[in-house]
Amino acid sequence: MSPAPENKQDRRPPYQHAADELRRDILQGRIKPGEQMPAIRELQERFGVANMTMRSALNVLREEGLIYTIHGRGSFVADHDGGGEFSANYTAPAWYLSKSGQKSGQAGPGEGRPDDAEAAGANLAEILTSLRDEIRALSADHQELRREVEQLKAAQQPKP
Repeated sequence: MSPAPENKQDRRPPYQHAADELRRDILQGRIKPGEQMPAIRELQERFGVANMTMRSALNVLREEGLIYTIHGRGSFVADHDGGGEFSANYTAPAWYLSKSGQKSGQAGPGEGRPDDAEAAGANLAEILTSLRDEIRALSADHQELRREVEQLKAAQQPKP
């Protein structure tokens, strides 16, 4: 049972098709929050894809915040409101909204319409820039704290 695209013109990679199918399963409640995702081998067989392809699909869902992974245990579905959208911060991709039957004018709060792609791109660039600046500031604070700790350690050592 491979995730054959509904539209033959759809040239997206297989990992995206697998991620779409799993996303639908999660958002429609077939896999519930807190429940463990099937093993990668099972998913490989279900979608007829290679190990790395399936790992890429799971990475997409992890980046979207739909699942989380515990090393040595597996992947689990993250908590969500169950109302079809993951959370107030989650924005479904335009291609996903078009497949789920929502029209571009029906986008809810936090959902971008396909014709707003440029605005969303600019907004994303602003967010990434502010995150980069925040990381730099935190890094500088971290370095300053390390210097202070080293100075305190040096001050507490007995002098010969």
